[in-house]
Amino acid sequence: MQSRFRRTGALVGAGAVLFGALAVVAGNQADAKQGPSPAPLDQLLGQPIQGKAALGKLQPRLAELAERNGIAEQQLQRILASDKTSWLDKDGKLFYAEPVASAKEQRSATASPAWARSAVAAATGPAFELHSKPGSNRVIYLDFDGHTISGTAWNTNGKPATVNVTPYDTDGNTSTWSTTEQNVVRDVWARVAEDYAPFDVDVTTQAPPESAITRSGSSDLQYGTRVVIDPTSWYQSGCGCGGVAYVGVYDNTSRHAYYQPALVFTKGVGTGAKNIAEAASHEAGHNVGLNHDGTSSVGYYQGHGAWAPIMGVGYSKAISQWSKGEYSNANNKEDDFAVVGSNGLALRGDDHGNGTADATALTLGGTVNGVYANDSDIDTFRIDLAAGTFNFAANAAASGGNLDIRLQLLNSAGTVVATADPASGQTNSATPTGLSASISRQVTAGRYYLRIENTGYGNPLNTGYSTYGSRGGYSVRVTAG
Repeated sequence: MQSRFRRTGALVGAGAVLFGALAVVAGNQADAKQGPSPAPLDQLLGQPIQGKAALGKLQPRLAELAERNGIAEQQLQRILASDKTSWLDKDGKLFYAEPVASAKEQRSATASPAWARSAVAAATGPAFELHSKPGSNRVIYLDFDGHTISGTAWNTNGKPATVNVTPYDTDGNTSTWSTTEQNVVRDVWARVAEDYAPFDVDVTTQAPPESAITRSGSSDLQYGTRVVIDPTSWYQSGCGCGGVAYVGVYDNTSRHAYYQPALVFTKGVGTGAKNIAEAASHEAGHNVGLNHDGTSSVGYYQGHGAWAPIMGVGYSKAISQWSKGEYSNANNKEDDFAVVGSNGLALRGDDHGNGTADATALTLGGTVNGVYANDSDIDTFRIDLAAGTFNFAANAAASGGNLDIRLQLLNSAGTVVATADPASGQTNSATPTGLSASISRQVTAGRYYLRIENTGYGNPLNTGYSTYGSRGGYSVRVTAG
């Protein structure tokens, strides 16, 4: 009995060995059918490659590339196939190298409003202490005073391991900041701050600690991006471009610093505030996940009338707004606000009451500021007046206004007694018209309300814009007439 048991055990053991051998053979056959594992993307690429060439080389790996970049596969295919400014780096990450502004666009730059009082010897003082939303956990730092770039994606593939970007300069004297240079710094800041006013982010010219820009991991909730205004040629001479930036890296939880900074080249866009601001908002837009707004025939839509999309090219248009591709023949229907929201920037909270019951109080001659952040918002203000003639004004941002205002005057019963909504346009490429609204009216003594709403103009297909991107900062004021 004992010997029979041993024999059975031996047979069982032999069967297990035989089964294992068969399994190995079957596994080897399966491996033979599957072939070797695909090579890592960085081995296939080796260096940055332009979009269409990259697509031809990596079409079978498109799904993997799309996942790596957080973009739908169909969208990535369109971008690589049609956008000549799209590139994949050696790791398969998407970035853009923007075309330069035309000579005409650079020549048409207008002077920035006078603001600075005296030259300064270093990047200190009011021009370098500007904040759009101090205290926010998100930041967009507009870096005008030079920066050392090392250990980043921009330092690979033959580029210097360390680059010392010099400060922005227009007069050949890098040891001082003239009043003209400070005026440009402030004007750029004001324009970019207006573009990002709907979001909970601090656009600033004051250097934050590195920890406030770089994200160390998923638990780090304070982060942002640096946009360097670069007057040098270390990168620009090779790309012949106006700026470069990676897509969708703003809230990266790993290698965040590797894909910093975004760069705007004054050798490509000029030294004027309007062009620098358009490029800075555009490059920061790539960082927060946005791609180009074009048409079936051009990579960058240049707009119509006085309007252009920020992710197109707005150098010649006074009103540039976020877009969802409502213009004719748009090739990109992505909802800019939704995409930015999914890449680390939430909308601001509502700052003023919507109706007469929770209206914000005004005083005669006083000014109250607000930000219109949501397309469905309504901001309402109240004021008690004696009998007389008064001017009721709601003014859009002084530089680079995005918000087109419809102003209504209501009586104490909440009935509309007057409405102002002027047509928009532009005096020149830097100066919009018709965004602000005002009412002059004789009234009896009592309580009155001002209702502020965003409005569009014309037809968004080809002459104007809808309310979608009509969001931004404003001020409201009532004065005796």
